[in-house]
Amino acid sequence: MSNSTCPACYAIAIGSNRSGRHGAPTAEVTAAIAALDGVLARSPILSSAPLGPSIRRFANTVVLVGSEVVPSEMLARLKRIERDFGRRRGARWGARVIDLDIVLWSGGTWRSKGLSVPHLAFRERDFVLAPLGVVAPDWRDPRTGLTPRQLLARLRKLKRLG
Repeated sequence: MSNSTCPACYAIAIGSNRSGRHGAPTAEVTAAIAALDGVLARSPILSSAPLGPSIRRFANTVVLVGSEVVPSEMLARLKRIERDFGRRRGARWGARVIDLDIVLWSGGTWRSKGLSVPHLAFRERDFVLAPLGVVAPDWRDPRTGLTPRQLLARLRKLKRLG
């Protein structure tokens, strides 16, 4: 699926590295997918190393969600789900029961207080790019024009060289 074949949709990254009321992190991710309206596609859930101070591995996936709402409204919906799952604001990159982020939007770019679409760091996160390449292999980054697979190849090359 691409942004041209999905005229009103979002790529949403979902992650968890703490058990919650739904169970282990993988169960939390699965429950978060079920809580979203309009899921069109989902990647397999993968395990990834944590960023920052957290020591627990993450369960990660990317879903495509069809929706006509503007990004600020989608963000509000995602934050409600996080609160419903027991997410509390804490240390950046700390353990969390659920994390939902807007990665891309079929409308291109969006900037408002507290929200930048595309997600500012998605190009540097293989745990987002790999599943994004599964559900939206032809979607192009509005800044670089590259597909998720091209961005992932570039990131992996930089990691090898660095």
